[in-house]
Amino acid sequence: MKPNVTNESQTAFSKDGFFNQYGGKYVAEVLRSALDELEQAFNASLTDKEFQQELAVIRRDYIGRETPLLYAPTATKLLGGAQIYIKLEGLANTGAHKINNAIGQCLLAKKMGKTRIIAETGAGQHGVATAAACAKLGLECTVYMGEVDVRRQQPNVAAMELYGAKVQPVTSGSRTLKDAVNEAMRDWAANFTTTHYVLGSALGPAPFPDIVREFQSVIGKEVQEQCSIRGIQIGAMVACVGGGSNSIGFFSPFINQEKPRLIGAEAGGIGPGIGENASRMTGTAARDGILQGYKSRFLLDEDGQALPTRSISAGLDYCGIGPQLAALGKSGRIEFTSITDKEALDAVSFFAKNEGVLFALESAHAGAAAMKIAKEIPSDQAIIINMSGRGDKDVFITSPVFRPQAWTDFLSAELERLSEHKDIHDAKSMQGGRK
Repeated sequence: MKPNVTNESQTAFSKDGFFNQYGGKYVAEVLRSALDELEQAFNASLTDKEFQQELAVIRRDYIGRETPLLYAPTATKLLGGAQIYIKLEGLANTGAHKINNAIGQCLLAKKMGKTRIIAETGAGQHGVATAAACAKLGLECTVYMGEVDVRRQQPNVAAMELYGAKVQPVTSGSRTLKDAVNEAMRDWAANFTTTHYVLGSALGPAPFPDIVREFQSVIGKEVQEQCSIRGIQIGAMVACVGGGSNSIGFFSPFINQEKPRLIGAEAGGIGPGIGENASRMTGTAARDGILQGYKSRFLLDEDGQALPTRSISAGLDYCGIGPQLAALGKSGRIEFTSITDKEALDAVSFFAKNEGVLFALESAHAGAAAMKIAKEIPSDQAIIINMSGRGDKDVFITSPVFRPQAWTDFLSAELERLSEHKDIHDAKSMQGGRK
């Protein structure tokens, strides 16, 4: 039985761990007690005034909430139709929405007496957020990250290590987010008495979808209040969807209303073929299945094994989607659209040049979707885009596209500089050894 709390998003809670036909707790017996303990602690925290007050202070003073709701006049004029607004989650500490959930779960784990935190990460933003939260709260931290993502997201790897986290590359499978989740689950099963797994998206076995949505619902609640104060009539809300943490938190207070339109932007990658995208709710490749402890929509082969995925954004190339989002997509409450890599890159450029806002590649999928539907919404209504993260982290991906020669020259110069630095260091070491 869920506690009788008053905040609006409670109506979106699962029923016995399920959102209609999706969700559940399909895990080995060894993890059931850990999940039951977590669910009990989480439910208690919802009405624990001390916990909620401490979380509110951390949100204000450490995360920097509330984040701004920015009117985008140039984008509005160029696109025509709806007024364009951008929820700047990228201005939250650590550069993305991920800190909302990470700090909430780490605080909960500390109250539970856990001393060690593990996490999975794709684009690296959840890993950075978890590492920062652990540094803030004095907890040991290990982050599992696919070897492919380690290579393409080096700025975030460096940040995690600066915060004191151990980054553990995952070399199995496709060496991306799915495999990082698998390794984190294995670690948790072996060490759950002292360890809490801070799952970064609104998926996995119950109660994680409820937990992540609730800690991320602060985004949607702020949008609701900001629009009410400023008299903004919302026509549509758009968010990118990988596993779904930013989108379900953004949409949460509006789920049980008929309006506004809620639109999720999936990774269309480079095409409609198998291994060319990560579209679960659009296209024809996905099917219902059970993977990594929950039932949802997945890109699976006939044997139920995860198919390869692709996206220019490391945070959107997961083969599944959170169960609540899958249920809301099936019911029609959330519309899903597929955005290609090129469309996402075009959106990065558009909003950077016209509004001075640098979208993360994940968030740019939402920006691209908003650009597509702008004319469908009346000019007296608004499209709110959830800019879930900043694009600083993507410089190693976007620079070779936007400025290939300059980037090549920079890397060559850096390699030369590092080689010279190494030669000088080696020479000094040799001199020191002869003394």
